[in-house]
Amino acid sequence: MIEKVDFYIKKFGLEKHPEGGYFKETYRSGEIIQKDFLPVRYSGARTFSTLIYFLLQGEQISYFHKLKSDEIWHFYDGSSLTIYLIKNEYEIIEIILGNDVQNNESFQAIIPKDNWFAAEVMNKNSYSLVGCTVAPGFDFKDFELSKRKELLKTYPNHLGIINKFTHI
Repeated sequence: MIEKVDFYIKKFGLEKHPEGGYFKETYRSGEIIQKDFLPVRYSGARTFSTLIYFLLQGEQISYFHKLKSDEIWHFYDGSSLTIYLIKNEYEIIEIILGNDVQNNESFQAIIPKDNWFAAEVMNKNSYSLVGCTVAPGFDFKDFELSKRKELLKTYPNHLGIINKFTHI
């Protein structure tokens, strides 16, 4: 398992991501949407779309975060991955991303804009390699990493999962 993780990190030039795991941007559209044509939540122009490789291994997690754009996750290799999406004060949606479609795993998962979500590898002795497409394209200005106290004020019924998937 470690050999394959090391291979992917070297092959794709993956770097540590602030939300956890490793990533590398592989595509950024050459076309731009000007700010005047975007919703007011954007602070400036954005590319049409972006795409990254994203890798979590073993006990690594993707901390709760949200984006101002929709994001689509694509499964590539390794263990299935669970994505946790906070729907409201009482409900967490769990999406299993993987290649066992007969057991309700999905090759793709859609994360709507402005939703808190986190992820973890299901088999802690393995890894998950996925792709993430964002449209309009990703900009770190549109990325918000959760703060435990703030999330717990809004979603007190999700104490356990918020404590697990936040670090500040």
